[in-house]
Amino acid sequence: MSYNLFFIAAFSFLFLSCVKDKPACTVQPQVKLSGNKKVYVVNEGNFMAGNASVSLFDPGSSQVIENLYQSQNQSSFLGDVAQSLSRFNSSFYVVVNNSNKIVICDEQFKFKSTISGFTSPRYILPVSNSKAYVSDLYANKIYIVNLNSNTISGSITCPGWTENMALVYNKVFVTNRKRNYTYIINASNDIKSDSINVGSGAGDIIVDKNDKIWVLSAGDKTAAIVPTLKKIDPLTHLIETNLNFTLNDSPGNLCINKTKDTLYLLNGGIFKLAITALSVPAVPLIEKGNKTFYGLGINPNDYTIYASDALDYIQKSNIYIFDAAGNQKQIFKAGINANSFYFE
Repeated sequence: MSYNLFFIAAFSFLFLSCVKDKPACTVQPQVKLSGNKKVYVVNEGNFMAGNASVSLFDPGSSQVIENLYQSQNQSSFLGDVAQSLSRFNSSFYVVVNNSNKIVICDEQFKFKSTISGFTSPRYILPVSNSKAYVSDLYANKIYIVNLNSNTISGSITCPGWTENMALVYNKVFVTNRKRNYTYIINASNDIKSDSINVGSGAGDIIVDKNDKIWVLSAGDKTAAIVPTLKKIDPLTHLIETNLNFTLNDSPGNLCINKTKDTLYLLNGGIFKLAITALSVPAVPLIEKGNKTFYGLGINPNDYTIYASDALDYIQKSNIYIFDAAGNQKQIFKAGINANSFYFE
């Protein structure tokens, strides 16, 4: 479940208490897809409803398969709360947070295997051809996964809510929602070697074209700590740039474009800034209007901006496509609480 969805979890549970844990299978009609590269939308579903899904959008034909896993496997939904999606070694890895598992599918999204035994997994990061790290909400550790056997092979102690990860120079940088530190792990020997004080509520992390690390921290309104965006040198572990938001800001969903020289994030509306920026922009590229922006992604194939509108967090999301200048091009429906995108 995404960071900013926890406040509605109790309401969603009450509203959806009549929904079965495993909804009946509904296979969609066949759709004709183009040869263009596809876009995969990760839909959390409703907390405790077991209706997590992945939608497939074909930019070439504008066709949508709202529940790809269900359609390809003639099966029920993926589980409870799809958190993230990765692709590695010709397989998709869907981290299903509240079902404590990772579902592995082939390139046609047909089921292959399940990795189980997690407490509350968030993201998976392959660090070699045979090994991956998995962050976790409650486990106080990073799981080590054997990608050959699809089993948990060990762990690395990391107190707090570990979140997003980035691999640079054989070092894995791990953000933490509940600690002020981003941890650094040696990917060769699985030893936590250092940590960097990045402020309260760090969650998003990306790597730019110069191999610099960018960490977005949410801050803490109660403690009057403002959100920040920091650039870190992965060799020295020193903070090179510190950009402050205001106390009333709620930035999240940090993304980067194909050339890795421009950052994007949600803060009500959609904001854009160069990696050379000396301050956060005051005016959004795309105004929020009456939308509830929830997920964000930049298509590396054409620089289009994909943003999900969660609406009331109960019905299916609207997905908006904007061009690089921020002009709306298209809109389509995906699943409930669409939180992120994977671009081929």
